[in-house]
Parts: sequence; C-alpha cells; structure tokens
Amino acid sequence: MASLEEKRHTLAHVLASAVQERYPHAKPTIGPAVDNGFYYDFDFSGGDAPKEADLETLQASMEEMIPSWTSMAGAEVSAQDAKSRFADNAYKLELIDGIEEAGETITLYTSGGFTDLCRGGHAENPARDLKPGSFMLERIAGAYWRGDEKNPMLTRIYGLAFETKEELAAYREQQEEAKKRDHRKLGKELDLFTFSDLVGPGMPLFTPRGTTIRSEIVNYSRELNHALGFGEVHTPNVNKAELFRTSGHYDQYKEDMLSVSSQYAKDEMFLKPMNCPQHTQIYASRPRSYRDLPIRYADFATLYRDERPGELSGLTRLRAFAQDDGHIFCREDQIETEIDSVLAAIQAALKTYRIDYWMRLSLRDPANTEKYLGESATWDRAEDVMRSLLTAKSIEFKEAEGEAAFYGPKIDIMAVDALGRQWQISTIQLDFVQPSRFTLEYADSDGTKKTPVMIHRALVGSPDRFLGILIEHYGGAFPTWLAPEQVRVLPVSEGQAAYAVSVHDTLVKAGIRAELDSANDSLGKRIRAAKQEKLPYVLVVGDKEVEAGQVSVESRDRGQEGAVTLNEFVERVSQEIKDRT
Repeated sequence: MASLEEKRHTLAHVLASAVQERYPHAKPTIGPAVDNGFYYDFDFSGGDAPKEADLETLQASMEEMIPSWTSMAGAEVSAQDAKSRFADNAYKLELIDGIEEAGETITLYTSGGFTDLCRGGHAENPARDLKPGSFMLERIAGAYWRGDEKNPMLTRIYGLAFETKEELAAYREQQEEAKKRDHRKLGKELDLFTFSDLVGPGMPLFTPRGTTIRSEIVNYSRELNHALGFGEVHTPNVNKAELFRTSGHYDQYKEDMLSVSSQYAKDEMFLKPMNCPQHTQIYASRPRSYRDLPIRYADFATLYRDERPGELSGLTRLRAFAQDDGHIFCREDQIETEIDSVLAAIQAALKTYRIDYWMRLSLRDPANTEKYLGESATWDRAEDVMRSLLTAKSIEFKEAEGEAAFYGPKIDIMAVDALGRQWQISTIQLDFVQPSRFTLEYADSDGTKKTPVMIHRALVGSPDRFLGILIEHYGGAFPTWLAPEQVRVLPVSEGQAAYAVSVHDTLVKAGIRAELDSANDSLGKRIRAAKQEKLPYVLVVGDKEVEAGQVSVESRDRGQEGAVTLNEFVERVSQEIKDRT
C-alpha cells in the first residue's frame, strides 16, 4: 500500500489533471506533497483563474477521475523528448534544463490520460489507495515561481489529505479550534499587543497587559538562569560587520541581517541577529584560566532579522524580538555536565508551562558540507558528543540531517501545544568553531593555551514568540501566575463599595494583580465581562460578605467555590502564584 506522502503526491497530479480539464489554458508548474496535504502551482495568465468558490467543483472532478486512475506508469525519457512534450510550458522547460544540467534521469508519469514531469513517489493504484472523502481542496493563494519575488506570481491551490475521512474531519475540527485560539485575534481581544504600519511590519508593540505576561516569562527564565549560574550581560544592538565576518555570520547569514548606516562612521554595520559574537568579546576581554571555567553569560537584548513580508506571522515570526539567550564557555570535560543542567532547566520550564515536547538531534547535511564551518572531524566529534549525551540519559530523540546550525549540531526541543502542533523553541548547540575563529583561549593546568568549547542555549527561545505560542496553547486563559489580571473584585452595589476597595487594596499589597470593577452596570454584565477576559478569579462582595469579612470566589477553572475569608483567599492565591501552578 502507498504511504500517506505518496498518496498526497498522487493527489497533486489528480488536481493538475482536473485543472487542465476545466482550464485548458492553465500551465502546471510544480505540485509536491506537504504536511497535511498537497498543493499545485499554476499559471493562469492565458485566461480565467479559479476562485475559492470553484474549489468544490474542482474537487468533484478529482473524485470522478480517481476510479479510472488504476496505475501510475513512469517512463524515462530524453531531455529532447521531455521538452517536446512540454514545449508550450516555460516552467516545465526550466525544470527539465535543471534536471539535465544535474545529470539526473528525466521521468514522466502518466495516469488517467494525464502526463506530468515528476521524480516519482506515487500510489501505484490511486483508484484503490485514495479513499473517498479522505481529501478536500482547501484554499487558493498566490506564490512566486520557485519562491523568488523576481519571478512571476502563480496561483497555488492547496489540498488536505489524510488516510481516512475520519482523520480529515478531525484535522478540520482542529483547524476550527485553531482559528478560535489564533493569537492575533486573542491578542487584540485581550489587549495584549498591536502592530503599527508607522512602526513597521514584524515590530510588535506590547500593551501594559501584554508586557506583564512577557515580563513574567522573562523573569522565570532569569530565575532559571540564576539557578544555573549564569551572569546576565547587556550588549549593543548595532555592531560592525567585522564582528560577523569573524563569527561566520556575514557569509552564512548576511541576507537575513538588517544593515545600519551612520552619518559619521564609514564602517559597514548591522543590527545584530544573535548575541553569540558579542559574548565572545566579553570572554576575550581578560585572561582566562581553566579554574574560571565554565563561564556563563545570559542576554535578553533585542535581536533583528530581515524576514520577508510573506513570512511574518503575528508574534510567531518577527523582525524584532528578544531571546532568553545564553552562552557557556567551558572545557571539554565540562560539556556533559553543562548540557545536562541546561536540559534539566528546559524540562522544568516546559513542565511549569504545561507543554509537552520531544527532542530532535539536528545534524549537518552530509551531502552539503560546504554550508557548514569547521572541519569534518570536528563536526563528527561534536555530533558524537551530543548523541552520546542523549543516549546516556535515556532520552528518546529523532535525528534530522540538515537542521544543524552552520557552526555546530544542536538539540532542539520541539514543543507540542494543546492542538498537537509542534514548535521549535528551546535549543542547545555545541560549537567548536566560533571559539577558534575568535582565537579564544584559556590557560590550562599545565600552563598551555587551550581553546574553550562554546555552548549556545535558549530555555524557551524568544519570550515574544513564546507569548504567541502560549496564547494559543492556553486559548487566552493564562494560568494565574501569568495572567495580566489575576483577580477582579465586583461589589454587588454601591453599598459595598468601601469594602470592595479595601479588598482590592489588600490584594494589591499582597502582590496580586487585581482590579476593581464598580461600574454602573448590573452584576451579571460585569461577571460576563470578566469571563470574556478569561480572568482566573472573580470576587463578588455583597452585604453578607461585608458582614462576615469574606469574599465569594468564582474560579475560571473550577467554577463557584463559595465564600471564604479574605486572608484565606490571599494566602491560597499567593501560594498558587509563587508555585506557578
């Protein structure tokens, strides 16, 4: 039986066939399988193009075709034959030229009377393998040919595809829930952050409420850093190009860096995209001994990356963001202990945030070693060290070639949110390259000069991006310790106003983020407003509560909890905040 990826790839062919049947002027370009389905890009410049309303008709055409697609026959052909077959399609001709230049075999696949240029990987018998109701056409979008803004804009038709109709339905239900949890929507409703065209795309502006949550994330990372022995440093945003030439970022990363010009200095300068080169200079600022190591620096400075406009996505893809960044300079015999400690801190953090995760060992691509700095032997040693560490700790992990940083392998912690989506947030990277490029050294016990190892790490990554992930993970209902407003006090009427003020003041003095709502609205309306804002606690005070010195507690998560003394409530919530439960 065909794999799911092969089924998705086959459906891309069926889509292309259905489109050409209904739009003979359409020029198919490429159509791969992707996560959750498939897509195909078309050039409709010769006539009408389908709209979203036409997807249902196209899907019906695909369903009618599939029973006749009983095989996918592949044939090797010469470049000349292939070009003859696609003489009127400049996109296919460009692909054929590329395959020919690479010396690869050119294959055409045919089924149901439709032939396409393709490397293969299909369902051998689509009529048997593609189950009714297991796929649907989802949406239409624009896409540049080969992802290059200088190329023509094409029309991309996306489809969803799963093994069964039930799996497709489950995925669509998940997508509907994701729309409700969209952090851009909830961020506006809960007044957490905004963007401004005058400030610029990808540059978030956090409101007081959003800043409160972001600060809690940063402060928790600071606590973890302190426990790990990190000293916090502060480094500038603008740096000379020479710093990045030495680190290797200039050659490997320049296209993603934002340049800066000065009215007075002639130096080529950039806004920094990462902190590691600056931290090497703090290390290099004075002589170091083996007794000084490990040296650990943490940094929350803002970073800048020149993301393409189409890649920006709320808080989860930004041009300006901070990171709970950290770098460790250590001896080789200290690597295991340092990575083990950082791993434990990351695991503790994700437990606190109530996020599941798995680990990925990201390695270099052995077929493209020119993308990476350093000698092959150095890379082999670094990868072996990381693999052995994970194995020794009995930590399950997946290996991924081609996902390493350009200077070293890394352990990526892949968070899994409440909807089952995966986010790469935390990371630990082992770097034998940059210390050598910056000629960092320390005096060993025998007086010889040695080069330290550099470990790059982030606990939850960018607090800005992580906030976006948390909004969706919690659906805006933050745990009490993170909530921008933890308690709202509601007097039933004006007669309890003075007592409500004293309750509010007691909460605030105890360090609890509380607000008083004595607006001239009905109690029911004020309670509904508090619930819409997803507040952890609402305290209602009426005549009975005033007489008894109590508050009536309603918990967002547990419902009505009844009346308790104010001191009892303060003590309980303060402990909840302190424990981050």
